[in-house]
Amino acid sequence: MVDKELKDFRSGYVSIIGRPNVGKSTLLNSILGEKIAIVTPKPQTTRNRIIGIKTVPNAQIIFIDTPGIHKPKHKLGETMVKTALEALREVDIILFMVEPHEIGSGDRFIIDLLKRVQSLVFLLINKIDIIKKSDLLPLIDHFKEFYPFKEIIPISALKKDGIELLMNSIYDYLPYGPKYYPDEIITDQLERFMVSEIIREKITKKTEEEIPYSVAVEVAEWKEREDGVITIKSNIYVEREGQKGIIIGKKGSMLKSIGTAARIDIERLLNTKVFLELWVKVKKDWRDDKRTLEELGYT
Repeated sequence: MVDKELKDFRSGYVSIIGRPNVGKSTLLNSILGEKIAIVTPKPQTTRNRIIGIKTVPNAQIIFIDTPGIHKPKHKLGETMVKTALEALREVDIILFMVEPHEIGSGDRFIIDLLKRVQSLVFLLINKIDIIKKSDLLPLIDHFKEFYPFKEIIPISALKKDGIELLMNSIYDYLPYGPKYYPDEIITDQLERFMVSEIIREKITKKTEEEIPYSVAVEVAEWKEREDGVITIKSNIYVEREGQKGIIIGKKGSMLKSIGTAARIDIERLLNTKVFLELWVKVKKDWRDDKRTLEELGYT
């Protein structure tokens, strides 16, 4: 006999896609109530496919946060776009996020891709807190001209406005299915990956221009002492000597600032005291080096 609770349980995969910097990672973090994805004002900061798991009494929703779909300029960019496009396949629902203005060429490109998939597509108009309410209905009508979206939901991922409506709508369309992960699991990402992303986020926030896009972070050593303190040694890779100097800063000031900010978040993540060592190294043109991309887990 099938357990009634299991029989009524819903589960499925939901992909979050959109152009760079539309708020995909902010949305995922808002839904989970935990920070598992990099959030910065700079576009193209998500490089890997990040899975977030939301479990409620009657459902489990597995969200896939993807890199922003953009025109790539190097092998790393090509890998990021490939990752995003793969997330369109074999998911139950696609959340296509846009900003609150008329559709541009980048959004049209994504809509053309959506016309080739079988999944249900919701349109999420994000950042509605920055426009007048009177502008919203004409904007919704504008988007309807381009694609037959199953749902169109205005939200503010940052202020969590519209999130409850979104979750209810997702639940309504989810198929009945099993629970894939234990209740307490909110991501499938390993702690080492999460730590490297925290460090990369701090670099992205504290440096300017091309520096964030030329940086890769590798956790080279992880040791847990008997007193519970975790010692982490991490390599920060850049493409040029000048970038190395910027990250280190005058008398090491920038690197110290990055390390302090990262350590606070890492200790919160691991719930223990952390000793963090950061080393900056030059790997010339690593974003176009297939072997380096493989070693860093991007391919």
